[in-house]
Amino acid sequence: MEDSRVNSWMDSARRIGADLHLDLSESSGPGGRRAALTRALRDAVRSGRLAPGSRLPPYRSLAADLGVARNTVADAYAELVAEGWLTARQGSGTRVAERAEPLRRAERVPRKAPPRARGRRHDLRQGTPDASAFPRAAWLASCRRALQQAPNEVFGPGDPAGRIELREALSEYLARARGVRTEPDRIVICSGFAHALRLLFGQDRSGGGGVLRGPLAVEAYGLGFHRELLAAAGVRTVPLPLDEDGARVDRLARERAVLLTPAHQFPTGGPLHPERRAAVIDWARARGGVVLEDDYDGEFRYDRKPVGAVQGLDPERVIFIGSVSKSLSPALRLGWMVLPERYVGDVLAAKGEREAWVSVLDQLSLADFIVSGAYDRHVRRMRQRYRSRRDRLVAALAEHAPHVEVTGVAAGLHAVLRLPTGTERSTVKAATWQGVALDGLAEFRHPDATEEETPARDGIVVGCATPSEHAYGAALEALCGVLPPAEEPTPGE
Repeated sequence: MEDSRVNSWMDSARRIGADLHLDLSESSGPGGRRAALTRALRDAVRSGRLAPGSRLPPYRSLAADLGVARNTVADAYAELVAEGWLTARQGSGTRVAERAEPLRRAERVPRKAPPRARGRRHDLRQGTPDASAFPRAAWLASCRRALQQAPNEVFGPGDPAGRIELREALSEYLARARGVRTEPDRIVICSGFAHALRLLFGQDRSGGGGVLRGPLAVEAYGLGFHRELLAAAGVRTVPLPLDEDGARVDRLARERAVLLTPAHQFPTGGPLHPERRAAVIDWARARGGVVLEDDYDGEFRYDRKPVGAVQGLDPERVIFIGSVSKSLSPALRLGWMVLPERYVGDVLAAKGEREAWVSVLDQLSLADFIVSGAYDRHVRRMRQRYRSRRDRLVAALAEHAPHVEVTGVAAGLHAVLRLPTGTERSTVKAATWQGVALDGLAEFRHPDATEEETPARDGIVVGCATPSEHAYGAALEALCGVLPPAEEPTPGE
């Protein structure tokens, strides 16, 4: 439909002779105005801007548009007719000759679809919320209010720390909802968790080293993308063993910093045990180190009491990092760092003198969204929706695959399905063949993790949030269809 409208417009333009832009600057070449016009017309035909059959404007119209004499246009047309570039017939006007061959366009190479969407009917990968649930009406209302109330200086260069309106709103919200102890001046706005890591460990604008340096302790299971980002910055990561109580922080040694997901370990699930939360703070104080707290899934909990931020135990030893990627949408590219006072200046220096990453208008909109209470309402609504999806997943597995253990479902947007030994790779392959996108647990394992300290187990990581509401049932049915059968008991048992 769109192509037919475009073609119709182009045919109409060819018939009536649409406005014609030509460059007659003196720099186009030697000669006077007529020579410049002749060259410009010839170049327009040669390049394909004027396609064969295109009707040119009448002498008088083009002369008036270009500010030249009518005879200048007539002479240029006549010269190009003589050269064969144009044709002129009584009653038909002047047109581009059909034999004038324009510059061939390069063959259009189809773009590859994003890996998430390529060939998959059911997307059960972790990492994204339900895009169809974005609160469009409430966000639009916040955008309008923010724009109407914005002072004029908002439209100038942005403060690298972020808009004060958003930092004040976050200071209040994080204290109330996550137990974070901070002030607006200790908050720096960024475009998400990955951007925060780049600011903390990458080179600054002057080419110097990052704010922090390795080695960095990380959980034995985590996002490979983050490990790759750190490796590219020259940071060595050291895996910490994991058990049912979270990261084994007692294994911290000479590392300068540790990265944790204490609210809900990614991807295995579960909060960091209270004793270990206190122990990691003791380690940071004794070593002069710092804890990077990734507030992953901190707002989505179902069967347990809220778990406050580790940052609340010692604001001078913890860098608290959060974003709206899971609660609202990764498309907003909005995140924040709550920093110990000693790091604020270095992070701002690494970011640069002006805000170059996050839209100021989006910052103001999020500030209004939080202050108006719309953010709290949205989180509560999505918490109920994702809990319902979690329950549907657990019920489907209990009915169709009771031998599969489900873990990590007390909070968050994903679950880990424990599989019989040796079946993870074949299950992921079968899912691919059936159009089900999911991740194997092995993909998140640190390459240096040892079998003795963190035994590898077969499993898959299933996202409960990505499919739209109407597609979720079919996705669960497809998932159950690719799971391995129960292990046959050994004879004699």
